[in-house]
Amino acid sequence: MVKIYLVRHAEAEGNVLEFFQGRTDTEVSEKGRLQLERLAERFKDIPIEALYSSPLKRAFYTAEAVNRYHGLSIITDNELMEINGGDWEGVKWADLPEKFPAELRLWKEEINHFTAPGGESTQQVYDRMKAAMKRIASENQGRTIAVVSHGMAIKAYLNCAEGREWEKYVDPGWSDNTAVSLIEYSDELIPRIVFKNDSSHLEGGLSTLAVSKWCSDELEVKA
Repeated sequence: MVKIYLVRHAEAEGNVLEFFQGRTDTEVSEKGRLQLERLAERFKDIPIEALYSSPLKRAFYTAEAVNRYHGLSIITDNELMEINGGDWEGVKWADLPEKFPAELRLWKEEINHFTAPGGESTQQVYDRMKAAMKRIASENQGRTIAVVSHGMAIKAYLNCAEGREWEKYVDPGWSDNTAVSLIEYSDELIPRIVFKNDSSHLEGGLSTLAVSKWCSDELEVKA
């Protein structure tokens, strides 16, 4: 069996300035740095034996916090990156209804059918995260490890871990910045969710989702 702690990156510039981040390599925000302090303490006594991360800075800095008390080599993996937002990259969330009304409707109502114009479909994100996590699990049989990724990538993957094809998508919710999910892979490489999207370490106003006006039916939360 393999235990995988799946972590979303800390709050970054796109979350604060309210634009679609996707593959844009943004810096961690001031609140994000405080989130990382809490995350490091959460992982202090978890005996992780390997650590994988998306190469984007907001994810890699998060992996460094997970690693603070462990001294592991961080393995970067492009397959753990966020959705390629194409023409959405860098666009303010407030501007999307006017610039991309049809695509935005899919993002809000049928995200499993969404394709970023000039970029990547959420089906492609699901497929690569499914393959990447299974490969990582196969490389780490009998170990406890951590993986750092992104909001849309994690949303897609959690459907896989629940045994669901992307066409039959069920919304697992957005993980807060630095939220943690625990996935166990059997010896046969079948995943099972132990818990998901846990952000209990974010106290004292450090949650991003709790204060985001984009976490509503009007417009979904930022990637």
